Amino acid sequence: MIAIIDYKAGNITSVARALQSIGESVVITDNIKELNDADRVIFPGVGAAGEAMNYLRSKKLDTWMKEWIKTGRPLMGICLGTQIILEYSEENDTKCIGLIKGATKHFPDNMNDKGGRLKIPHMGWNNLKLKRQHPVFANIPEEAEFYFVHSYYPTPSDDSVILGLTDYGISFCSVLASNNLVAMQFHPEKSGRPGLQILKNFCNWRGND
Repeated sequence: MIAIIDYKAGNITSVARALQSIGESVVITDNIKELNDADRVIFPGVGAAGEAMNYLRSKKLDTWMKEWIKTGRPLMGICLGTQIILEYSEENDTKCIGLIKGATKHFPDNMNDKGGRLKIPHMGWNNLKLKRQHPVFANIPEEAEFYFVHSYYPTPSDDSVILGLTDYGISFCSVLASNNLVAMQFHPEKSGRPGLQILKNFCNWRGND
């Protein structure tokens, strides 16, 4: 069973539909007992860091995630669920969960590419460069592109947890991986076949490299 953490952030049902399309059983819940019964957990979301953290704290899900990681079972972060696993977010000046040391930052103003000003949020298709192999990214073509929608990006303190980089005005961390945690700034559930392959790989991953 795959559990999706329900913290009233957007885009949760689309993750569930993507998992169901590849034959996985899914529950969307903020109930800690149901989460503990799962084999794997996905922490997705679209929204604001401050509001999301307020809800997570109200349900004690921030503390629960720290305990889940200790079990060795797999956890995947997506978009907002990637940003707030760090210690701090510039969005809403928010203290976050702290599964990974570091901060989430806003894209610099006045970024340019080939003489043109880049729009924020970064919205649309972009690729990534993996720094090393990882089971969750097995069988993903190098030329694959993924769907991004974000104004903030993760900046971990330890470069060793950076799995993938993407260029948009700057080179930013788009995938994090540490032990049984993998997290991505893009939306695999909206990224066609490569995204579904990532979800399949996660559902078969035992939570170690």
